[in-house]
Amino acid sequence: MKIYGVAILAACFLVGQIAGESLGVLIGINGNIGGVGFAMIFLIVLNDRLKLRGHLQQDTERGVLFWSAMYIPIVIAMSSTQNVAAALSGGWVALVVGIVATLICLLLVPLVSRIGKHSGEETTTRDE
Repeated sequence: MKIYGVAILAACFLVGQIAGESLGVLIGINGNIGGVGFAMIFLIVLNDRLKLRGHLQQDTERGVLFWSAMYIPIVIAMSSTQNVAAALSGGWVALVVGIVATLICLLLVPLVSRIGKHSGEETTTRDE
């Protein structure tokens, strides 16, 4: 049932594009903002949810994995055709988004560094 994998990917792509277009309208920019990123996030979340609930058959999972691997190069090729100059003509929008994204990443570093550590676990030093 690899066709279901293609259907899942297509659905995530369409929902991501709608989300990106909606975000662009909300901000007041005539363009898609992050539609591809939203689509990839939706694909990851949906794939994980379907796996956890046991609704993803082996063939379907293989279809999703295959098209997921193909998705990134295809999207990069599609993104290269977009008008970057028009996207940056907003000036302040690109600057604010870059600063906010950088700050969020910096604030998440301590949280990410704690992933995998147990609360009762202490760091020990070796006595030599």
